[in-house]
Amino acid sequence: MAAVSRTALSPARRRADRARLTDEVVDVVVIGGGVTGAGAALDAASRGLSVALLEARDWAAGTSSRSSKLIHGGLRYLEQFAFPLVHEALQERARLVQTIAPHLVTPLPFLLPLTAPVWQRAYYGAGVALYDVLGAALAADRGMPTHRHLSRRATLEAFPGLRGDAVRGAIRYGDAQVDDARHTLAVVRTAAGYGARTLASARVTGLLRDGSDRGAMAPVVGVRVADLTDGTSFEVRARSVIAATGVWSDDVGAMLDSGGPDAQAPSLRVRASKGVHLVVPRGAIDGNQLSPTGLILRTPTSVLFVIPWGEHWIVGTTDTPWRLDRAHPAASSADIAYLLDQVNRVLTRPVTAADIVGVYAGLRPLLAGEADQTSRLSREHAVVTPVPGLVLVAGGKYTTYRVMAQDAVDAAVAGLPGVPASRTAHLPVVGARRWDAVRASGPQLAAASGLTEHAVDRLLHRHGDRVHDVLALVREDPALGRPLAGAPGYLAAEVVLAVTAEGALHLDDVLTRRTRVSIETAHRGVESAPEVADLMAGPLGWDDERRDREVEHYLARVAAERESQRMPDDRTADAARLGAPDVRAAV
Repeated sequence: MAAVSRTALSPARRRADRARLTDEVVDVVVIGGGVTGAGAALDAASRGLSVALLEARDWAAGTSSRSSKLIHGGLRYLEQFAFPLVHEALQERARLVQTIAPHLVTPLPFLLPLTAPVWQRAYYGAGVALYDVLGAALAADRGMPTHRHLSRRATLEAFPGLRGDAVRGAIRYGDAQVDDARHTLAVVRTAAGYGARTLASARVTGLLRDGSDRGAMAPVVGVRVADLTDGTSFEVRARSVIAATGVWSDDVGAMLDSGGPDAQAPSLRVRASKGVHLVVPRGAIDGNQLSPTGLILRTPTSVLFVIPWGEHWIVGTTDTPWRLDRAHPAASSADIAYLLDQVNRVLTRPVTAADIVGVYAGLRPLLAGEADQTSRLSREHAVVTPVPGLVLVAGGKYTTYRVMAQDAVDAAVAGLPGVPASRTAHLPVVGARRWDAVRASGPQLAAASGLTEHAVDRLLHRHGDRVHDVLALVREDPALGRPLAGAPGYLAAEVVLAVTAEGALHLDDVLTRRTRVSIETAHRGVESAPEVADLMAGPLGWDDERRDREVEHYLARVAAERESQRMPDDRTADAARLGAPDVRAAV
């Protein structure tokens, strides 16, 4: 079993991994630090293979931090008769809730409101019953409730904010939610614990081909990398390369095409679909305060979720084609108006633009098909090997990341003798190994640390059994037990830990992904930025000029996002968002 101390993604660990990679030939290089790439790195490393995981920006910087925060089977896919896909997702949901990440993935009840006469209750009821049957044997012991039919009165008791004239009742069923960015980070750290070399801010710029064969099928034997922390470049040699790059999958094809006029493009095409979410305070929507329950609503083109998220609600999502900047997809005023219009159709008290504290947009990587609408494209995944030594994996959904990763590694090691089978189905990630032992220890930890029980409970559900790492920092320096300026739900110690153990290299990494200050506060992190930068400066060795530059970049990003959300359409929103350059481009 991996040594726990080896999971820390410290600045020193990054420097050591960077130095070693130039001298090694690893079994597998994984391109992409989203959840699928992180999962592939963990899958390969836990089989005993040598692994390098390379991410151009930050862990989970793309799609994997901008999801609906759900771990679910995909209830609506039953209408498409995608029974194997739903069963696979429910199986993964059970594994995540029970074993892999129970501190980050928790059961959550949902209401499916009924708006039509008896036929709708029968039709939806049959679908939800099948959903239960597909998942029953997998989650019965972990509080995933079976569905129940509710009358109109019971529906309004469960969710008081629903309009009585807009619903005839509801069906309640169970799914789960996740802190997606922290879960992806935990997968990366677990891979590091098994010896994977992990480098964020390391952009792959090209593929290395075997010079003995200059034809279209020349094997891939490594990658060229630009280190965005210092502007240097280096090469990593590998026996196999896995590209888990999501909406950037076609870029890997372009790297193959650059090998010469006879190069063969990969047989995998990905289309990006934009999903926009709004974050509003818990008081903006009248839910059940004692038993938080989500909503799933049908819309003309897709579904809409209203999801409890700490002291907030997440309302989303849209599902529209996106062909503009993939690093920073922008939400327009039209996206926001659409979501408000859809949710307000069933609420007694309308949510207004003034209620919104956060907005985020992400891109789903969908396998391109014949359907014109992205909402109709497949959520299944594909794994292809266009040339020897290169594996591409794309499609799928967050819930099934582990299966995608396993399939990709299986393809990558097909020619390597003696490689054991995947073991990740039963492998807890960092924070989960001793979860049962610490989950109920909040009162004792609070008494020993001087923190409130509420603060410790929040720490437990972000850090799991690694909560002691945070508390140790507070013991060493009690000042680190203070709440952050403008973000009282987070402690100063968590910022220090983000740098010393969680691989954060920039202010944006902490405010957007290690914490969720950027979407959970009306100021979107502006009030917290100076203090967080001060806390990061010491362990990262920033001087005053670098610290000020980080704050300036973050403030510019927030201003650009706010401006984009006032724009009427995708093109103008994209132009406004690109007014703030990526902080890594300036290093």
